[in-house]
Amino acid sequence: MIELKKQQGDIMLSITKKDFVLQRKNFQLQNPWNILRLIAGAFFIPHALSKVVNGALNPGIVGFFDKAGFHPPEFWVTLAFLAEMVCGIALILGICTRFAALGAGFTLLIAVYALQVVKGFGWLWNFGGYEYPVFWAIVCFSVSIHAFQERR
Repeated sequence: MIELKKQQGDIMLSITKKDFVLQRKNFQLQNPWNILRLIAGAFFIPHALSKVVNGALNPGIVGFFDKAGFHPPEFWVTLAFLAEMVCGIALILGICTRFAALGAGFTLLIAVYALQVVKGFGWLWNFGGYEYPVFWAIVCFSVSIHAFQERR
């Protein structure tokens, strides 16, 4: 267990066994935060899987990571795959939500950085811009903030 002491009014930053327990309340769809968390997690899975083709790293993705300056690109693609899968699954299951959503948001910000390096400034997602990853990063940070506030 990792624990930082909580002072009056501070947000709890500890990870306990309870964070890894599936809870019925995390799947009640009357709660809009659950819907947002589930969708955010589900959207990560196809993005993670796109990094692997026929059991090997997708050469197009490896090339993109190389152009973005992530060297060696195979390592960074593998790391991105693992981060997206772990964050996505954790968000779907509602486990370690505070940290999974935070990790997902930062993963998306790294994607924005890579898009900027490779393609330059572009906002609209349908033209290869980073509108889409910025939106989902904001969603993930919002889910994380809500989960930290619930923890108080």
